[in-house]
Amino acid sequence: MVRQIREWAVTLVLMLWATSMVAQAFVVPTGSMESTVMTGDHIVVDKVAYGSGPSLLPHQAVRRGDVVTFRYPLGIDKMFVKRVIGVPGDRVRLSENRLYLNGRLTAEPYVQLAGPNLDPYAANFPSLPPVAGIYPRGAAMLRDHVRDGELVVPEGYYLCLGDNRQNSDDSRYWGLVPRENIVGKPLLVWWSFDAPPEFLGEYSPRQVWNLVTTFVTKTRWERTLHFIRAYPLG
Repeated sequence: MVRQIREWAVTLVLMLWATSMVAQAFVVPTGSMESTVMTGDHIVVDKVAYGSGPSLLPHQAVRRGDVVTFRYPLGIDKMFVKRVIGVPGDRVRLSENRLYLNGRLTAEPYVQLAGPNLDPYAANFPSLPPVAGIYPRGAAMLRDHVRDGELVVPEGYYLCLGDNRQNSDDSRYWGLVPRENIVGKPLLVWWSFDAPPEFLGEYSPRQVWNLVTTFVTKTRWERTLHFIRAYPLG
């Protein structure tokens, strides 16, 4: 009996270590990355990919086109999911939502443009002045790193935008993502549940009842074990 308890204890410790150091599950609360990642997607994040996990395990550089999870620069208790558009040294601009990377028009097949473009600044970043919604950190980015109508990404930082380009609170508004904030790379959607954002991450009786009664009908079965893939840019 003692031996069994010891084995279970070791197993539990290893599972907790793997969860905190190697991989971690998150639920996506917004639609800023649709349709690559949907509101209600429960994703598994590889924390080893960029060296956030154990240092002895292999890791890679953050690349353009990678989908990444990172600590929100304006509040590191929040986790965001976006796509890396610019890496250090890149020159980036948008013109009517078309991406120009280091002077070249670059295809973005993952981008969703749903609805009218209500923010000329967001669609023509950074050449047009922002009208509203920009944070001081984003204003400092525009002041310090824009040259000839292009954003020049400084060393140690990354430009991260949402695939749902017209409905994304991203680097255009709150600035660049520091390298140390990047936690990992989303690998797959292990479960996707079509629920309002207010239900996600909540464990009230109302949420539990909604889950029990609508599990079959609101589970997006086609997204089960759906892999989240990068798209090479440049």
